[in-house]
Amino acid sequence: MSEAIAREMMAQRFRSFLPVVVDMETGGFNAERDAILEIAAVTLSMDPEGNLIPDATYAFHVSPFEGANVEQSALDFTGIKLDDPLRQQVALGEAEALGEIFRPVRKAVKANGCTRAILVGHNAAFDHGFLNAAVNRCGIKRNPFHPFSSFDTASLSGLVYGQTVLARACRAAGIAFDNTEAHSARYDTERTAELFCAIVNRFKDLGGWNLAQREQGLEEV
Repeated sequence: MSEAIAREMMAQRFRSFLPVVVDMETGGFNAERDAILEIAAVTLSMDPEGNLIPDATYAFHVSPFEGANVEQSALDFTGIKLDDPLRQQVALGEAEALGEIFRPVRKAVKANGCTRAILVGHNAAFDHGFLNAAVNRCGIKRNPFHPFSSFDTASLSGLVYGQTVLARACRAAGIAFDNTEAHSARYDTERTAELFCAIVNRFKDLGGWNLAQREQGLEEV
C-alpha cells in the first residue's frame, strides 16, 4: 500500500511528469555540430513520506557521430581521451546510447503512473538542446522527454542556496562534491540528482507542498 501511495504522490507532484536528471559531456557548445561524448541519466522516485530520492543511474560513453566536431578545449576541460582503448571498446553510437537511456526512462515513467519524463539538469537548456538535436539527428520518434519543459538546478539552487555553480550548490546543500571527479557525466548527474532532491524536499518540509492534503486526497479516492 505504501508503495502505491508513493507512486500516486509522484504522479501528482509534477503534474504527471517524472523528473529524470540528465548530464552530457560534449565536444563543444553547438548542439547541431558538436559531438556528445558522454551521457548519463538518473531516474527519481518518491518514498511514502513524499521525499524525492534518486533511483537508478544509466551512463554511457558515446562515439562522435559522423562529421561531428570535437574541440580540443572541450577535451582538455573534461579530461576525455577519445583514443583511449577502453573507451573505444565500450563507447556506443549516438542512437544506441539514446536507446539505452530512453528504455529505462519509459519504464520508470510507466511504473510511477506518469505520462512522460521531464529533464532535470544543471544549466538544463544546454543538455536539453543537445538531447533534442541528437533525437532529431537519429530520427527517433518516441522521445520520452518533454520537448521543451525542464527543471534547471542552477536557477533553483541560486534561489535556495545563493549558489549557481554545481560544486558550490552541492556543498551549500550539505552534499559532498569531489572536484577531481567532476565533469564526468555519471558523477555530475548523480550529484545534480541529489541536489534536485534536496531542493524539492526542503520545499516540502517548509510546507510548500502540502503532503497532508495529498494524503487525504489519496485516501478519499
